[in-house]
Amino acid sequence: MGARSLRAVVRLLFALAILCFLPVAGTAADSLDHILQQAQKLIQDHDLPGARAELTRGIKEFPNDGNLYGLLGVVEAQEGNYAAAEASFKKALAAIPRFTGAYLNLGRLYQENAAKDPEALQKALGTYEKLLGFQPDNREALFQSALLHLRQGFFQASLDRLGRLAAAEQEYPQALAVKCAALAATGKREEAASVADRLLQNPQTTEADIFQMLPTLEAHGAGDLAAKTLQTFAEQRRGSYELFYALGLLYKRQGNTAGARETLEKAAQFRPHDAPLLIDLARVAYTQKDRKGVLGYLAHARDLQPQNGGIHFFWGVVCVEEGLAQEAYTAFKRAVELDPENPYYNYALGSVAVQRSDPSEAIPYFQKYRQLKPDDPSGRLALGAAYLESYDYDKAKVELNEATKFPKTAGGAHYYLARAANQSGDYAGALAELQAALKTHPAAPEVHAEMGATYLKLKDYPQAGKALEKALELRPDSYTANLNLMILYQRTKDPRAKEQAERFQQIRDKWDKSKMDMLRSVQVVP
Repeated sequence: MGARSLRAVVRLLFALAILCFLPVAGTAADSLDHILQQAQKLIQDHDLPGARAELTRGIKEFPNDGNLYGLLGVVEAQEGNYAAAEASFKKALAAIPRFTGAYLNLGRLYQENAAKDPEALQKALGTYEKLLGFQPDNREALFQSALLHLRQGFFQASLDRLGRLAAAEQEYPQALAVKCAALAATGKREEAASVADRLLQNPQTTEADIFQMLPTLEAHGAGDLAAKTLQTFAEQRRGSYELFYALGLLYKRQGNTAGARETLEKAAQFRPHDAPLLIDLARVAYTQKDRKGVLGYLAHARDLQPQNGGIHFFWGVVCVEEGLAQEAYTAFKRAVELDPENPYYNYALGSVAVQRSDPSEAIPYFQKYRQLKPDDPSGRLALGAAYLESYDYDKAKVELNEATKFPKTAGGAHYYLARAANQSGDYAGALAELQAALKTHPAAPEVHAEMGATYLKLKDYPQAGKALEKALELRPDSYTANLNLMILYQRTKDPRAKEQAERFQQIRDKWDKSKMDMLRSVQVVP
């Protein structure tokens, strides 16, 4: 049980596995011994094709020899031939039912290929359990079964396997890490903390041992113990990129954004040109609402990975929030060019394009979103709004009427239908749609602003004033509400007209007309 990651341990053990394949009693023919020794030497010299040829020749001569199949399994495993290696090890066991080396290597093979085979870990556990059936004190089988029980959620079984190791072996770092995780998962937090202290005090402990127990600790409410262990280990020894990165992400998941950013910055000192790390730093900065910091990290990441559409998309989202319309448009357009089948990239680009001089530019992007996400009514709402802005009222109404059938989009759809009715002179219809919108979005400032504009057209000035004042209460910088309130005051000779005109001028100077309410309040960007 060395102090390496499971993958590294498995690979090392495969490299050493040939030592397990000494001839078993009853197979000591001189020619067989020569073939086995020659194959082992070729494997040690990394001449796997030569070893395969030697073993294939041997199997033709000795078709029932388990040692030959065992060594062939090692060759197949080292060449990445999972199915062939599994078959060879099974043939070895069929020939020699108590072949310890074949059991261990088959178990390692399953662990190494867990990503390929969803049943691999369960098969590995079964393999080690069979070995323990006739070798109950096999150290590796006990530890690996304890590890597998831990990963599959059988925590007491994991502790039971560890308890069968010799006392000295139970103090090995890997065993302590598994024990700490299993104790925490069974609610024995004080015992888990004590084991974590012993793990930290052991000079043989490595980062891989600490990492081994982190997922279980975090998944079972012991994230604080995981963070403390990582932090203490970093303080005791010179931290690494991997350690600081893992600790930073752990802090991020725990909501400790300040700790996450500080720790990820330490990781960046080791690898300042690591794009994934820079993106994670950007995410933390985004959570902290430090948009300039986000753009700084993303600018560096974008230089490193200019073909990464996700970076351009993230950049565009931040630019929208910063009011950088052209920057957002350029970023989203590049994201779509890099990944035209990504529905969210298309949606975002449509959301920005609809605000430009030619709103019809947005239509194909929203159509693409609808095609890629047919079950999301947001696509109908956005497409309907784009048709409306392009003065294609018939197509707009088709999409928007469908969008009213879904709670998620009903309010926004009624709002846009009201705008369509207003533009066609159907003021009564517009008021009906706005009342429907308020049922689901009673605090939507743009709905109150549109209602005020409608009452203004109907010359119902008292109702117009109430609606516009409500809109400004909800959003004081509303372009539409401030504009129509200025018109209302001017028409009614209200003494506040001059003050409101000055106020509107400030709003107009601050907000470019291209910043439509659609993007800000109807949440077009997913």
